[in-house]
Amino acid sequence: MDKLSSYRRDAPPGRGFPVAMLLGVTVLATVFSLSFVQMKLQAGDSESARLPINAAQVLQKCRLLDVQPGPTADFQFRTQSDRFSEGTPPTLLRNATIWTGHVSGHEVVKGDLLLDKGLIKAVGEIDQGALNAYSDLVEIDVAGAWVSPGIVDLHSHIGVDSSPALNGASDTNSFKGLVLPWLRSLDGLNTHDEAYRLSVSGGVTTSLVLPGSADAIGGQAFIIKLRPTEERSPSSLLLEPPFSLNSSSTVDSQLRWRQMKHACGENPSRVYSGTRMDTIWAFRQGYDTARKIKESQDEYCIKALSNQWQDLGEYPEDLQWEALVDVLRGRVKVHTHCYEATDIDGLVRLSNEFKFPIAAFHHAHETYLVPDLVKQAYGLTPAIAMFATNARYKREAYRGSEFAPRILAENGLRVVMKSDHPVLNSRYLLYEAQQAHFYGLSSNLALAAVTTTPATVMGQDHRIGFIKAGYDADVVIWDSHPLALGAAPKQVYIDGIAQIAQPFSVVKPEPFQHTPDTPNFDKEAKEALEYDGLPPLEPSRADSNVVIFTNVSSIYLRRGHTIRQVLCTTGQKKLLTVVVSHGVITCTGECSESLVTAGSRNVDLDGGSISPGLVTFGSPLGLNEIQQESSTNDGYVLDPLTAGVPSILGGDGSLIQAVDGLQFGGRDNLLAYRAGVTTGIVAPLSRGFLSGLSTAFSTRAAHKLESNAVVQKIAALHVAINPSSPSTSTQIAALRRLLLGNGEGELALRFKDVVQGKLPLVVAVQSADIMASLIRLKQEIESHPGTNIRLSFSGASEAHLLAKEIGQAGVGVIVVPSRPFPYAWESRRILSGPPLTEQNAIALLHANNVTVGIGIEEQWSARSLRFDVGWAALEANGQLSKSEALALASVNLEILLGVESGNEDLVAIKGGSLLDFTGKVVSIISPSRGVVDLL
Repeated sequence: MDKLSSYRRDAPPGRGFPVAMLLGVTVLATVFSLSFVQMKLQAGDSESARLPINAAQVLQKCRLLDVQPGPTADFQFRTQSDRFSEGTPPTLLRNATIWTGHVSGHEVVKGDLLLDKGLIKAVGEIDQGALNAYSDLVEIDVAGAWVSPGIVDLHSHIGVDSSPALNGASDTNSFKGLVLPWLRSLDGLNTHDEAYRLSVSGGVTTSLVLPGSADAIGGQAFIIKLRPTEERSPSSLLLEPPFSLNSSSTVDSQLRWRQMKHACGENPSRVYSGTRMDTIWAFRQGYDTARKIKESQDEYCIKALSNQWQDLGEYPEDLQWEALVDVLRGRVKVHTHCYEATDIDGLVRLSNEFKFPIAAFHHAHETYLVPDLVKQAYGLTPAIAMFATNARYKREAYRGSEFAPRILAENGLRVVMKSDHPVLNSRYLLYEAQQAHFYGLSSNLALAAVTTTPATVMGQDHRIGFIKAGYDADVVIWDSHPLALGAAPKQVYIDGIAQIAQPFSVVKPEPFQHTPDTPNFDKEAKEALEYDGLPPLEPSRADSNVVIFTNVSSIYLRRGHTIRQVLCTTGQKKLLTVVVSHGVITCTGECSESLVTAGSRNVDLDGGSISPGLVTFGSPLGLNEIQQESSTNDGYVLDPLTAGVPSILGGDGSLIQAVDGLQFGGRDNLLAYRAGVTTGIVAPLSRGFLSGLSTAFSTRAAHKLESNAVVQKIAALHVAINPSSPSTSTQIAALRRLLLGNGEGELALRFKDVVQGKLPLVVAVQSADIMASLIRLKQEIESHPGTNIRLSFSGASEAHLLAKEIGQAGVGVIVVPSRPFPYAWESRRILSGPPLTEQNAIALLHANNVTVGIGIEEQWSARSLRFDVGWAALEANGQLSKSEALALASVNLEILLGVESGNEDLVAIKGGSLLDFTGKVVSIISPSRGVVDLL
C-alpha cells in the first residue's frame, strides 16, 4: 500500500536549524503551558475558571502565528519517502550522463544512479559494497543516455480541466465571485483525466494544479505527483499538502507551504463584465477582510500568551478567509496570472500595501519590459512563469517576445517555463524550455526552468527538482539531450517506480546527444526592448540583383509536387556556392566567376542549407490579428444548418470566400515568414457545418494589391462534421444532398466542381467513425459516372485507426495538430507516438500510401512549423526522408488543398537546416517576385 503524505503527521517541515530550534522551543513551551493549565485547574484557582476549555489549543495556535513552512533540518536524513510504495524494487541506472540541477558547477555527472525506498540514494561513483547489500537490485545500463530530474509544471489545470473535455468534469473555474480564496482545486481533481499518462510520457512528474483565471482570487492550488496510486484517490496524488487539509482545527507544530491562485487583467474583467479597477478593488476588499482577522488574532494572542483571559472570548478566525490570512502571514505561495505592465504594477502595489510576497507572475508577457518593476514586489522577487512563443492571442499578450526568458534572466529574474495545461499539452513542457534555449536562454537555466526553478518557487526544492542523494526518486532517462528537438523519455521514474510499462524508443542522430549549438539572436533581443516589444519585422530587400550564398551544405528543391535533395556535402568535401540572380538560382556547386557581377551581395550560410518555403494551414493566420479582439478579425461565417442566411447573401446557396477577408502585414504573418513559412492557406472561420472556400496568400505581402500577395484566389471547399447540434447524421445527410446536386446558387455550382474532381473537398473531422461514414459516402457518390472526389480529412486525430482504408480510398489527411491530444471525446483515440507507441500517426499514414500534410491550430505557432516538421521526421524513426518530411508542410498541403501554382520560394538557413535548433533563417529567395529578402 502507498504511504500517502496527505494523511501523514510525521514529515517535519521547518527550514534549517533556526526553524528547528524554534519548533523545539515551541513544543517545550506548549508542554509547559499544558502542565501549567492543568495545575491551575486542579488547584481550583479562581483565575483558571476564566480559561476557555480549549486554552491549550489556542495557545498552540498563538505560538505558531509567525512560524514559516518548510522542512526541518533532519528532513535530508530521511531513509524512506513518505510516498514509498511497498514492493518497489531498488533500481540502479548505470553509465548515465546526469544533469543534476545544479546550475553553476558540477551540474553534469557521469556515473550511476541508485533509487530505493522512493529516494535517490547515491549519484555518480557508487561503492560496490553498498550495492552488494541489495539482493533484489534491478540494474539498467542506460549506455550514456542523459538523465535529468523529473519535469515540474508550475502552472497546470490537469485533472480539473480534464481530457477529453466533458461537461461533467469541467472544474477549472468558479463563477460565483471575484474573490474566492476558500475554494480548492483538489475538490475538483479528476483521477480519470487521460492527460496524466500522456504528460508522464513527456517526463512530467509533478504538477501544481491551479484553479483557472476567471476570478481575481480563484482559490487554493495543490501539488500532485502524476503517479497513479493503489488508493486511486485525488488525495493520494498530493505532495506535501497542508496538515490542516483534513481538519480545520489542526494545530500541528509543523507547517507546509500552501499555494493560491490570483489573476488580473482581461480574464476577470471579461467574466464579470468589469474593469481592471473593479478587479483591484475586489483584491483590496478581500485582503482588507483578511488583514482585520489577522490583526484581531495578533491582538488576541498577545493577551492569551500573557495569561490575560478575562473577557477574551473565542479565538478570532473565519474558515472562509483563513487561507488569505495565511497569505498575509507569508505561509502561502501566491501565483498571479498577470500579463502586462498595468496589471503587474497593480499587483506589486497590492503586495506592498498588504505586505505579502508573490511567488511568481504567470504568463507575464510584458515582464521583460519592466524587470525593475517586478523587483519592487514585497519580499522575495517573484519568479516569472511563461510560454516560449505563445503570444498575441489577446491584447495583453500582444507584446510577448520569444526573447523574454533570456532578457529576464539577464536581469537577474528567475524564469520558469510552464504549460497552462491543456492550453499547451504539458506532455511537451520540455519543448518550451527547448525554444527558450533556442532564442537565447542559457542551457542550464533552460533546463532549470522546468525542473529546479519551479520546484524552488513552489517550496519543494528540498525534495524534488534535483538529482541529489536524499531527494525523491523522480528522474527521466532521455533518448537525446533534453534540449534537443524531439527529446523523449526512454523511461520515467516517480518515487522510484518506472511509469512506462513498455517504452518505445527512437534512435536519434549523434548530434542530438549534445547541447544544441543555437543561433545568435542578440540583435533581435535588443530590438525587442528598443521598440517596446513591437520591433519591426518587415524584411529588407537585397541591395543587389545578384546574391551569392557560400558555405552551403545541402540544397533541397521542388520538382513539381515533390521535393528532391539535389546537392549535399559530406565529410571534408568543399561546401557549395549558390548564385541567385533576380530571385532565380543560376548556379550551384563550383560557380564560374563570370556569373558574379560587381556589387553582388554575399551571404555566408556557415554550413547551412537551402530548402523550399513552408506552407501553413489550419489556423486563422491571414484572417486574424488578435484572436480575442473581434475588431481585428474577419469573424465567423453564418452556417445554413444552424442559422438562417440572409437573402442578400443568396440565402442557403451562398458560399463565402476567405480571400475577401484576408489581412496582410500582421505580426504572426511576418514572424511566420521570418521562420521560413512563405505561404498561408486559410478557410473562412466557421462554428458549424459549412465554412467556405479557402485561399492561398503570401505571408510576406504588405497588402492584397501587391504582386503575388494572393497566391491562388480559391483553393478548396471546406466543411466540418463533428458531434454537435445538429446531429452528425444530419450533417452527413446535408453533405450527401449537396454532393448529389441538391444545393442552391453558388454552393451548388461549387459542389458540382467537387464531384467532378475540379475542386478539393476538405472535411474537418476527428472521429474515425465519422471518417468511415465519409469514405462510404465518397464511394457512394463515385459509383455515378463522371465523378471523382478529391477528399481530404483535416484534424483527423483518429485517422490512424483507418490508415489502410483511407489509403485505399485515395483520401488525403492533414493532421492538426501534428502531435495529437485527446481534447474531445471524438478525438480521444490518438496514436501517441514514442515512448508510448512505436509509431506516430504521420508515419503510419505515410506507410499506407496516404498523402499526409501537417497543420497548426493557432496562428502564433506558424513560426514553429519548421520544428513540427523536424519532430515528425524524428519520431518516424527513419520512415520519412528529409525530403518527405519537408513535403509534409509544403507540396503535400498544396496537393491536398488544391494549390496549383505551388510555392516557389526558397529559404536560406544559416548554421543548420530548417528542421533543427541549430539553423537560423536569414534569407528568402523569391523567384515569383524576382528578389531576395534578407532577415
